[in-house]
Amino acid sequence: MKSITVVIPNLNGMQYLEGCLKSLSEQTDQDFEVLMIDNGSTDGSVSWVRAHYPSVRIRAYRRNTGFCKAVNAGIRLSQAEYVLLLNNDVVCDRDMVRRLHEAMDARPGAFSACAKLLQMSDPTKIDDAGDFYSALGWAAARGKGAGRDRYGKKEKIFACCAACAIYRRSMLERTGLFDERHFAYLEDVDIGYRALRFGYENWYIPQAVVYHAGSATSGSRHNAFKVRLAARNSVWLVRKNMPPFQIVLNAPLLTAGFSLKWAYFVRKGLGKEYAAGFREGLGRAGEMEGPSSGQLMNCMKLQPALWKNVLIQLTGLLQDS
Repeated sequence: MKSITVVIPNLNGMQYLEGCLKSLSEQTDQDFEVLMIDNGSTDGSVSWVRAHYPSVRIRAYRRNTGFCKAVNAGIRLSQAEYVLLLNNDVVCDRDMVRRLHEAMDARPGAFSACAKLLQMSDPTKIDDAGDFYSALGWAAARGKGAGRDRYGKKEKIFACCAACAIYRRSMLERTGLFDERHFAYLEDVDIGYRALRFGYENWYIPQAVVYHAGSATSGSRHNAFKVRLAARNSVWLVRKNMPPFQIVLNAPLLTAGFSLKWAYFVRKGLGKEYAAGFREGLGRAGEMEGPSSGQLMNCMKLQPALWKNVLIQLTGLLQDS
């Protein structure tokens, strides 16, 4: 049995799949199987993969079940020690799998490890160097738009971007899989946050490199569907990962953060969508379970990072303005 199952969620990704699968076939570490979970594609991508990459296992749904349900199906179908989630719109450097595989083997406390994502349209710039989260209620991709030589050190991070991230199966069985109520967006930050509450580690491995097109399924950086779901899920992220006293502690910053986000999307013409998602998040927050009593200490250990990341994000806003 292979040590790794590579799970690729796909929805009408025909234009990207050849580059993605070809780059996997050229990996220096071939100790993996590939499993594609198709979410109701109508572009012929399933039949194309069956014809050109018959070794790829495929689970095809008739409709779009969402990113979370798709990757969870892949995780459940896998028996490997590790599961490597990979977007269909990436092309991998030849050593990507080997670098992530070695990183996990060398760090028994690691829940996950992610690659350095470079922008496919401009490989001189970073797309994501691991994700972080702040007491403003904002998640963000580290290093987005920075030069490719930045963020060159292996280090612990808040969460891994699931566009290219490897997860340890034994720990997933403890933390639980991706929350399917999210459907899509912020699910990778949520599961990374959850892992930190359990005392596990998330790592960034810059020697593992992929080139990422970005927004291949949703079609753009900002659209009504994405904005509404991200707003809703951002409320749930707070409810599920902060105990009540920590929510109270961060309430002024959270209020400011959600207000600034709403104002930003008003300027983008998407204020109604953001407000609708936020209201849905609040309306269903009671369905979400918060941290267990045994996780309260780890939650508070994360508080300095939540405050530190506020300064990082606000400094970035000032520099961009």
